[in-house]
Amino acid sequence: MQGDPLDLADSRGEVVVVNVWWSLCGPCIEEMPMLVEAAAELPAADTEFVGINIRDLAPENAAAFERDRGVDYPSIYDPGSETLDAFGRYRPSGMPSTAVLDRDGRVAALISGAIPSKSTLVTIVEDLLDE
Repeated sequence: MQGDPLDLADSRGEVVVVNVWWSLCGPCIEEMPMLVEAAAELPAADTEFVGINIRDLAPENAAAFERDRGVDYPSIYDPGSETLDAFGRYRPSGMPSTAVLDRDGRVAALISGAIPSKSTLVTIVEDLLDE
């Protein structure tokens, strides 16, 4: 968990994968290795990954979860879920949820629940990169 401010508007021109998670969420635990692998596989110059932790009671718990799983992309610690309001009608409704934003910052895909497979996520991102 990083302490620096994060503004997704700074990521315009990139495809952004936003994953909503919690360290004790079973499906979140299962899908995290897929997210880490996808983040490593996709071109870093054109793709950004961001996590939003909405349930841990302490940021230290979230940071330990990420460290133990090799997550090296930034996460927002937001136990009040305020950051999700910015998604408007596409607001992720639970955990895990993954929103994929196109190069213009619009929600292009929303996966409610666990990501079915790494190839599903990579294909969605690659299709948006090809647009």
